[in-house]
Formats: sequence, C-alpha cells, structure tokens
Amino acid sequence: MTPVVLIAEELAPAALDVLAYDFDVRHVDGTDRAALLAALAEADAVIVRSATKIDAEAIAAAPRLKVVARAGVGLDNVEVPAATARGVMVVNAPTSNIVSAAEQALALLLAVARNTASASSALKNGEWKRSKYTGVELQGKTVGVVGLGRIGVLFAQRIAAFGTRLIAYDPYVQPARAAQLGVRLVGLEELLRESDFISIHLPKTPETVGLIGAKELQLVKPEVRIINAARGGLIDEDALAEALADGRVAGAGIDVYLKEPCTTSPLFAFDNVVATPHLGASTHEAQDKAGLAVAKSVKLALQGEFVPDAVNVQAGGVVAEEVRPLLPLAEKLGRVFTAIAGGVAASITVEVRGEIVEQHDVSVLKLAASKGLFSSIVEEQVTYVNAPLIAADRGVEINLFTNPEVNEHKNLVTVRGALTDGRTVSVAGAVVSHGLREQIKLTELDGFDLELDAEGNLLFFRYSDRPGVVGAVGTVLGAVGVNIAAMQVARREAGGEALMTLTVDSPVPADLLQRAAENIGAVSVSAVDLTEE
Repeated sequence: MTPVVLIAEELAPAALDVLAYDFDVRHVDGTDRAALLAALAEADAVIVRSATKIDAEAIAAAPRLKVVARAGVGLDNVEVPAATARGVMVVNAPTSNIVSAAEQALALLLAVARNTASASSALKNGEWKRSKYTGVELQGKTVGVVGLGRIGVLFAQRIAAFGTRLIAYDPYVQPARAAQLGVRLVGLEELLRESDFISIHLPKTPETVGLIGAKELQLVKPEVRIINAARGGLIDEDALAEALADGRVAGAGIDVYLKEPCTTSPLFAFDNVVATPHLGASTHEAQDKAGLAVAKSVKLALQGEFVPDAVNVQAGGVVAEEVRPLLPLAEKLGRVFTAIAGGVAASITVEVRGEIVEQHDVSVLKLAASKGLFSSIVEEQVTYVNAPLIAADRGVEINLFTNPEVNEHKNLVTVRGALTDGRTVSVAGAVVSHGLREQIKLTELDGFDLELDAEGNLLFFRYSDRPGVVGAVGTVLGAVGVNIAAMQVARREAGGEALMTLTVDSPVPADLLQRAAENIGAVSVSAVDLTEE
C-alpha cells in the first residue's frame, strides 16, 4: 500500500514535488477539526504549519501515523510527548528562517538609523521635511551583538560589511571562535556602554527574559539604537519606552513583543521606533525552505532512513531498548552542567560506566548530553543531530569515554568539563529502578555525593558549612511563597565547603535567588529547570 501523506496547510510546490512520486498526497483544511480527524485515519504522515493542532486526540485518530512534520521552527501546535509515546516521529525545519531573521534585524537597524519609516509616513502625508529626518551612518560605529548563535553570527557577518566595529556578549561562546568571526567578546555592561547599535539574538529563557531592563538602559550612550528581532520580553518594553521618552536611547527597531499579537504598546507612540508584527520568518524563501526541508524529512522517515531533523529520539534512528532510559539522564546531566558552570566549557567528556558499554553502542548518549548542554542557551531548538553542530559553532569539543567497570550503580553517566577559567565541573547520575518504576537520580556534583531526583526546579548553593544556613535560605524563599519540596546538604568536612540542593515547586526569579545567596554568603548559586516538557 502506498503511504499516505496528508497536507493540512499550504505547502510550496517544490515541497509537493518531493512527495508526489512516492506517496499518495492528500489535502485537508487543518483548521476544520472534524475533517482533519477523519483524514488522519488513513495518514502515514501529516505536514502542518502553525494553524493546525496535532494533539493527543489527533494522534489517537491516526493509527497508521509515523511522522508529524511542522513546516517551520516552532512546535507549539504539536504535542510532542503524545507523539513520542506513540512512537511517532516529529520533525520541523529548525534552520529554515535563520537568514530571514538575521536580515530582518539588519533591516530594522538600517531603518532606525535613517528614520526611514517616519520619513516615508510624513512624505505620504504631504510633508517634505528633509532636515527633520537626518540619520546616522553605520561606518565606523560600534555594533554590539547580544548572542552569537546562528542568527547572531549571520547578523554579525552582514553588519561587518558596513565597516562597523563588532563586539558581542555571549558567555557560551569561546573567545577564539568569536575572534574567527572578527568579533571581540565583552561583558554585557561593557557592550551596553560602548555600543552605538545593539542587536539582540538570544533564546527566550528564564535567565534572558528582561535581560535589558531599566538598570541596563542607564548604562547606554544617548545615541544608541536598539534592535530586537529575536524574542519578545528580552528587553523590558516599558523601560525602553521610558528611556526613549527621556532621550537616553535614540531609537529602536522592534519585531517581537512580550505578548503577541500586540496592537498597543507604549513604544508605538515614538517616531524613532520602527515596529513590525513579528516578520522575522515572513519571507517567501523562508516559507519555501521550511516546506522543502520537512518534505525531505518525511520522505526519509517513510522510507525507513535516518532523519536529521527528528525532534524526539525514540524515532530518531535505532537505539537499543536498554540504552533508551539513559537518554533523558544524559540530557538532564547536560542541563545541570550548564547551570552549574555558568559559562562555556573548552571541552566536555561524557563518561559512561557499566556493563551496558560492552553490550550496546552508547554513542547516542554523547548527543543526548550535548542536547542538554545547549538547550537553554541557544535560540534554535536543539536536537540530537544539530547538537554537535552547535557545539562546533561554539568551539566546544565533546568526547565520549566508556568503561565496563561496574560501581555501586549498574550504569553510571558523568558529564565532566574543563572551563576556560581553569575550573573543572562534573555532574553524574544513574537510572535507579524501584520495582517497575525507573527514576533518574543525580548522584554526584563536583565530588559531593547526592541522591536527588533529577526533576522539577532545582537550586544549588555552594557555601562554607556553618549552623543556620538551611533556615536562612528557607526564610527568604518562604517569604515570597516559594515552597521547598525536597532538600539535601552535603559537605566535605565540618566547617568546610558545603553544597545545599533544593527542589522547589516553582521557578525562582534571579534577583530572589541572588538575595538568598547573599543572605548566607554563598560562593555560588545556580538554578536549573528539569520540569518535563
């Protein structure tokens, strides 16, 4: 029987051509729920954009379904856990819009520099006021790039052609890699003080939301122009409006907003603000690339071949059943490592110990750990395939070490890395069986023994052992309604270095976390969200 590929939204002709000769291509209006569910009954694959919702109900209605493909970057309309539970592969097009997004940031910057939008509007209203809209040149100016991921790099390469001086803030990029791009890495405060133009290219995470707020906008030059075509909320919109009103910022180009759709904003009142309705991916080329990419992925999947943009590992190639429980363990260890390290590692080693290394190929665990290492610090979605590319882009070497020796745990995974400041960070874990249930546990962090469930919101405090510390932290968190679900304390010796780990019921804002750390004189504090997505 010829596999059926269901097209639920408009797809580029080139994408349809990829599928036409090998599959039975059918079309349905994905927004017509009843029609969609009926059509899914015979579908082996379904391709959607953003308007069609593929949730547990839709997946249950498709007994033959093998692939869900989203012709775009996000997966908000696809219930990935439900697909994974059914063994259905989920693919998307994670790099389809990166050129369009970089060009949109560049377009906004040029428009703000030359007052293009305001001048155009005035002229169309019958006003010829050349002197009012005098702009500035880019040549010789300092451009600060906040975030050197793929889009940030593309933006930097393009803006460099204008004869600009490039500086960047990204704690997860090696200085040598930045130097190759002709960019000097600096701290965020230095970037804010030196830049004539600032363009933001970061993912949206708890750490990056509000990264540039009222305090940061006090540091900038009055002639600075700020661009955000990355994610809404990275810059505090109210604080930016206030800075514009006070003349502390000369202009802004904004394509994304904290809440979307956004049709009212204090920013819209300023002539020196160019505002667009989230057009970063809105080019014909980006849409065509997305459709073509997922069509190729669907073809590979239905032909039983390896799929580069598979999002969920269960369908991404052949992984032994015995190895699969270690995949989420390795990924979580990578996430914890990044949170604890607080910066980029020069090299990472994923160590796998136990009998499993003699019986199975465990190289996929290096990919899983890599996915965790970068999942919270880059703007694109990290998969088991693109994680090595992301590591290479940042100059991070990731190695695999195996040893069949069995210790107290049947199989133990450790992520160990050397940081650029000379520190070494390690975090280890195991999958522990409790009857028929398996639990992922953190077992060690930098030599401190742990027995901690690797789930939920975790906090790590490093401090000098002394009485009263546990109560002090509990008091600070309790005062703002943060409930502690579990806690462990480990120390090297009485009065020596100690580690407190807390599992809390909700994420803790960075300022509150810092206040708790200062309250106990902590050497360091870290937070990581291991909540299941």
